[in-house]
Amino acid sequence: MRIQHAKLYKVALPLVEPFRTSYGILDTKTFFLLELTDELGTVGYGELDAFLVPDYTEETLDTAAHIIEFLLLPELKKVLLKEPKDVRTLFSWVKGNEMAKAAIDSACYDLFAKRRGVSLAELLKTKQKKIPVGVSIGIQNSEEELISSVRNYVAEGYTRVKIKIKPHADLSFLQKVREEFPDLLLMADANSAYTTEQIPLLKQIDQLNLAMIEQPFSVRDFVNHARLQKQIHTPICLDENIRSLEDAIQAYELQSAKAINLKIARVGGLTEAILIAQFCEQVGMLVWCGGMLEAGIGRAFNIALAARSEFHFPGDISATKRYFKHDIIKKDFELNNGEIEVPQGLGIGVELDQKNLQRFTIEERDIVLD
Repeated sequence: MRIQHAKLYKVALPLVEPFRTSYGILDTKTFFLLELTDELGTVGYGELDAFLVPDYTEETLDTAAHIIEFLLLPELKKVLLKEPKDVRTLFSWVKGNEMAKAAIDSACYDLFAKRRGVSLAELLKTKQKKIPVGVSIGIQNSEEELISSVRNYVAEGYTRVKIKIKPHADLSFLQKVREEFPDLLLMADANSAYTTEQIPLLKQIDQLNLAMIEQPFSVRDFVNHARLQKQIHTPICLDENIRSLEDAIQAYELQSAKAINLKIARVGGLTEAILIAQFCEQVGMLVWCGGMLEAGIGRAFNIALAARSEFHFPGDISATKRYFKHDIIKKDFELNNGEIEVPQGLGIGVELDQKNLQRFTIEERDIVLD
């Protein structure tokens, strides 16, 4: 397969409600939709999900788009792709820039599945037709607001809830939720908001019977995570730390965590994500599929990955309406009894809503690869 044409759509989708983490508040999901066309005229799609500012990782949406347009795509046009994994090999010399790589990697997986006449789920050797999913709740203004939000999502059918926390919006908030929902599968996500000086607080959180505490310390720290894990029973989950298989191996060898939140965009694409998932299964680390507030295209990739046999914990995928009133795909992902159906159509199995795509697109870039 050869890629002959590419197009980037910069899209801004309003969120149903602002999403607040320790990094800040997001009220619009801005991303690039990448469209790749091969020599047969087949079209594949990927999402570039870097954020507008470099607070989650070093990449930003615009710098990653620049890398795609002026570095990665010129490299891609030189080669004949025989397998989806060839994209990972092709870009292996490029340091970092995982989200830029992931957008191209994803679109190529979509293309290969379509060319072979199968769904992405089938290409990834998944057997599940439905997957259980969880919901992530941003930092709320009060304990009462948090309780109300959790109650609403549990009523919708979500069986696993993740609560974003930061200093002064943590212990008492979690305690109230645990009191109200003693049997709920509950976890906390700190997004690197804590330091080792706050270990006593984290030890108190350890008493709340959480499924895990996600990313308490900085995004490059493995040592202090390992020290904390030795002091608490609650599994530590790493997110921002894990950019590659090598990072997952390091986390395991140092015993920095017992779980990994695996995000396709953060690790450079599906090929790397699958390698990490296989490693986690081999060594007995829990692995689950995280999310980056993806629109419908990115969500389809997450669902297909989470349907693989290595995943046994509900991911941060959620129904479309959790985040968006309007999406860029024609059929929203819906929650039924705590599960979402795995798309079975060709490729990622979703169809673009061209009307909504044009409505929410704020910039277009045509890239001819001759």
